[in-house]
Amino acid sequence: MPHAALPFLRPLRSLRARLAVGAALLALSQLAQAGAVLDRVRAAGQVRVCIWPDYYGISLRHPRTQQLQGLDIDLSAELGRDLKLGVQYVDSSFQTLVDDLKNDRCDVAMFAIGMLPQRMAVLSFTRPYLQSDIYGVTTKGSRVVTRWEDIDKPGVAVAVQAGTFMEPVMAAALKQARLVRVAPPSTRERELEAGRVDVFMTDYPYSRRLLDNADWASLISPPAPFHILPYAYAVKPGDEAWLAQVDEFVARIQRDGRLVAATRRHGLEAIVRVK
Repeated sequence: MPHAALPFLRPLRSLRARLAVGAALLALSQLAQAGAVLDRVRAAGQVRVCIWPDYYGISLRHPRTQQLQGLDIDLSAELGRDLKLGVQYVDSSFQTLVDDLKNDRCDVAMFAIGMLPQRMAVLSFTRPYLQSDIYGVTTKGSRVVTRWEDIDKPGVAVAVQAGTFMEPVMAAALKQARLVRVAPPSTRERELEAGRVDVFMTDYPYSRRLLDNADWASLISPPAPFHILPYAYAVKPGDEAWLAQVDEFVARIQRDGRLVAATRRHGLEAIVRVK
């Protein structure tokens, strides 16, 4: 019997046709969007770079001069030179990072973004260029925390910066100590100096701030690797051409020595990744 005589097949063919048309339109839409960020930054003549302006060694705004300094300030300038574009900085934070990228407040986030699973589920990342473990910072002469093993004990208050990768890691790791989440305008240093916490957890770059500038601070290193996390640059998902541009930039500075030279300038060569 010819198919024309089977009317129940016609709706099936129609559904398949609609699905095929829908898939084709989606593919065309994705193709049209590919490279949209690169086209926009070229048309604007500048790339907007999200930074956290309180990240010592990475992207710090000097409180007196208001000048930006740090590894990712240097490297974002290199990105601009490679692309022959100006660089506009946009203040961000680990708490607002996802919204800032998804709402197009910036084109790329360049402030040592930890590659956490929850971030990787909603953002696109380049290859890593740094990696850091977690460290403790306490006061010299502290009677509560003098070594890593003292941190997770009853009665110990352990501070973390809200929104950083230390927050979920320490929340899962601490079994006896009390976790204190610190959000701006409060700082971990003030909480520690005021005696409201006994130790705060940070990464290698931020620990340099205390060791370089605070004679009261004491670094507590883990006796063995505790939670090493790779850092990379992040972009809004959905534009593979733009991601490829930024990723290729990271690969270039890893190959040509610019990354290593920049980490040496800022005392971060211990955590550099060159492949």
